[in-house]
Amino acid sequence: MSTEEPSAFVNETAPTLLALSESDRDRLSEALQELLSTGSINGLDSSRAALYHWARQHDEWLREIAALNGLDVAIHHEERLIQAIPRAAGLRLRLNQDATLVWLALWYAGDIRWRDEGADQAFLSVAELGDLLRDQLLPDASSLIPKGRLRDILRQAARLNLIRLTHAESFEETGIEVMPAIRRVLPFRELAAWQETAASFRPDAIEETEEESEEDEPT
Repeated sequence: MSTEEPSAFVNETAPTLLALSESDRDRLSEALQELLSTGSINGLDSSRAALYHWARQHDEWLREIAALNGLDVAIHHEERLIQAIPRAAGLRLRLNQDATLVWLALWYAGDIRWRDEGADQAFLSVAELGDLLRDQLLPDASSLIPKGRLRDILRQAARLNLIRLTHAESFEETGIEVMPAIRRVLPFRELAAWQETAASFRPDAIEETEEESEEDEPT
């Protein structure tokens, strides 16, 4: 009676991603591309609703392919949003000063509506955003952001599902709805933490930093 020697190769169940049908692979590829390009899949967007529902139904596949690309996935059912969370610093979005100022102002506008006023939604116009930057939060900062640049920053935030824009004939009258997702992109736990960050962008703080840098330079 002959005995069969154990094989050096162990037959394991094929990984789930390799067993997908062609249609599922196409859907998974579409979902991954959406996460990589916009950072999230917005189920409230009619053009993304079907993809959102598919991704929720097959979240294990999505998490697996996202992990291979250095991303974690968070599903926020109430907001109908699937959000990508970069694991490595190299995958995180880098904002210049203008964009950082605007995003800070948007976070503040949302926080005031949600936390202080108890509102479910946070709305303001572009003109009100400008007032927020100029008068209440970051004096003189609005002069650093031309209208065209501000428009580009808001479009980027909308593409990343941090805000929704309702376009008007006048740019200043364009409506902005701040989405709760901005609290996870700028995760300040309290207003004091936001104020500390915002203060570093004030002109006097920037001048002090520049003076300190000059003093530290070797002569």
